[in-house]
Amino acid sequence: MKESRKSGARTRITDLAEAAGVSVSTVDRVINGRNPVRQPTAEKVMQAAESLGFRGAPVIARRWSREKPALRFGFLLLQKHRSFYQALARDIQIAAQASTAARISVRIFYAENLAPTAVAAQIKSLGAEVDAIAIVAANHPLISAALEALTLKGVAVFALISDISTAARIGYVGLDNHAVGRTAGWFISQMARESGKVAVLVGTHRFRCQDLNESGFRSYLREHATQFEVIEPGATLEDANVAAELVRHLLQRHPDLRGLYIAGGGIGGALTALRECPRAKSIATIGNDRTSAAHQGLLDGHIRLLLSHPLPALCAALIARMTDAAQGNPDALAPCYLDLQIETPESLR
Repeated sequence: MKESRKSGARTRITDLAEAAGVSVSTVDRVINGRNPVRQPTAEKVMQAAESLGFRGAPVIARRWSREKPALRFGFLLLQKHRSFYQALARDIQIAAQASTAARISVRIFYAENLAPTAVAAQIKSLGAEVDAIAIVAANHPLISAALEALTLKGVAVFALISDISTAARIGYVGLDNHAVGRTAGWFISQMARESGKVAVLVGTHRFRCQDLNESGFRSYLREHATQFEVIEPGATLEDANVAAELVRHLLQRHPDLRGLYIAGGGIGGALTALRECPRAKSIATIGNDRTSAAHQGLLDGHIRLLLSHPLPALCAALIARMTDAAQGNPDALAPCYLDLQIETPESLR
């Protein structure tokens, strides 16, 4: 940081930007509270303002330090080895650091054991240490009871990506999953060249997001594409090996398979089976969310498109809702639906 200007000289925003090593627009956002700025960046600007004797330095300091409450947020995601949840965790951290409404500390844990008893125990443990919690979990009575217990203790609770039924009021941030399924049905009806059978794979119907994906998929085809017969869904149990066996079975048993919607986990295994089949690229295959395996599937043509969560926007909305709810705003618990992101091989970045 450069030395202070001579006393009496009026400090300009351009001087602050130069001293802090940031752009003028960033300084403007820090001063006026417009749009997110990462806390470390704001601190650089505050230090520069104090060093240069900027007359608005006290206002900046109040906005960014003394007026911002300190909040503790906890997140329980699914297995850490899955690239989607690694990306989600990164964007949660970024959104928390960018918050201008609070000083947020983040604790992120992963449910490696998906048994409801194990997940409920993690919820109880994490919930004892935070002001608000967001979880990705199956819809199960034990999990619901654990979340209800947290609400009674004053913890703000959010279901993330997959909604959860509870007697207590909790928030939801994610997609309209029934609409996602209908969108998948529309795309397959447009891309499949002949009538025949279509299939949908879910991880487990205990995840409401996947259950709604399937029901939406079926409802669209039932209404608008009766030339297709929907095969009873297979459950991958969120496991790549199980998904591979299910897809191999589908390909062997149904030579007239025209479309495949992979709504649950295990897409890497499903792609392994598809790559073993010479006719796989003639099957209109759609997946949910860009994992590392799904990304490669788009590139090599075994997946036509992905219906994805807009992770940066989702995490920004989640942090904002959790911040409001943790400070007692009940309106923050209203469902928050994000716009679906459609990814094709031509849109990859």
